Amino acid sequence: MNYKMKIDGTIYLDHQATTPLDSEVFEVMKPYFGESFGNPHSADHAIGWRAAAAVEMAAGQIAAMIGADADEVFFTSGATEANNAALLGVAKRAAGGNRNRILLGATEHKCVLEVGRVVERDLGYRVSHIPVDAAGRIDMDRLDSELGVDVLLVSIMAVNNEIGTIQDIETIKGKISHYGCILHCDAAQAPCAIDMLELGRHVDMMSLSGHKMYGPMGIGALFIRRDLQQDVEPLVYGGGQQNGLRSGTLPTALCVGLGHASFQMTLEKARANRESLARRRDRLLNHLLKMPYHVASNGSSDSAHRHPGNINVRIQGVVAEDLLARVQPMLAASTGSACTSGIPEPSHVLRAIGLSEQSAAASVRLSLGKNTSDSDVDEAAQIIRKALDDIYNNGLLQSA
Repeated sequence: MNYKMKIDGTIYLDHQATTPLDSEVFEVMKPYFGESFGNPHSADHAIGWRAAAAVEMAAGQIAAMIGADADEVFFTSGATEANNAALLGVAKRAAGGNRNRILLGATEHKCVLEVGRVVERDLGYRVSHIPVDAAGRIDMDRLDSELGVDVLLVSIMAVNNEIGTIQDIETIKGKISHYGCILHCDAAQAPCAIDMLELGRHVDMMSLSGHKMYGPMGIGALFIRRDLQQDVEPLVYGGGQQNGLRSGTLPTALCVGLGHASFQMTLEKARANRESLARRRDRLLNHLLKMPYHVASNGSSDSAHRHPGNINVRIQGVVAEDLLARVQPMLAASTGSACTSGIPEPSHVLRAIGLSEQSAAASVRLSLGKNTSDSDVDEAAQIIRKALDDIYNNGLLQSA
């Protein structure tokens, strides 16, 4: 059943920034904020044992979602920490060896690109960014030309957070396996977009985030293939929890929430949600493209290679931030562009697919969720149309 996705009267179309916590997930978490409060690392009494069992079950649920084992799942504070733990952990352990190059997709999340700068600056690695085509898909020829036995790790995002592009991870894995490289995937956006079992078959390390899949904020996970764990240097040291790879007391309630959110992604209704989500996305996109303005879609036009809830459009002559301000408080969406220390910057993702700085600045991301209704979609289109009418009729367009 679909419910109108409104929050205090605002239509919420920013699900790729964060999804709302699923009510069933919250109910499963609630006991661990109260009577089941035990420390999962307290090994001398039953209360600790019960908390540990809950965490172990959650790890198993995450593992089942991606076709792994529970001892290959490590809890983190989110995907940013997971990405750092994967890339820095491998790079630190292998520093000074013969494999001194790392390859990153040009449209990776900012945290991955920043880690690339750090390992280049501090550890002496050579980091290359693999370009993408206009749809945001990795240039396979360029990847071929960059690969070699001196490459330690390749990190490619499974599903892009701005334009929704779904990468062909199976083909990428086939290419790099000939050279013995490690494949890491930032899969934070993937659970709501694709079959995670299929993705899990092809990666060596995978980062996940609770609040991108209707789980809680503040929790994520890193999958590390069992035989690779000895090659990962921990970032956090302490009591040796999680096999020494990530010390610190685990937040039982958050782990349980991420586990149950992962379990929900394995159900048949998750596939049905993706299909209905894609239909509503197309409904909204058609509304936008039919408007009497110069509206064009950014990213892939092939729905099979795009997040089912993602729309990213550029509107000629419009400043996206102005448009989003004009639709407040009726509609929540985003530019999808990076923001560092509060200073807006042109989106590196949109620039990587060939957009000019001006076109990138005219682009808006609308990301729908499983509870977005047809009426939400139709009303959102009306709100955007009215805002565009005001901008165009009042001569508030940016200069060409």
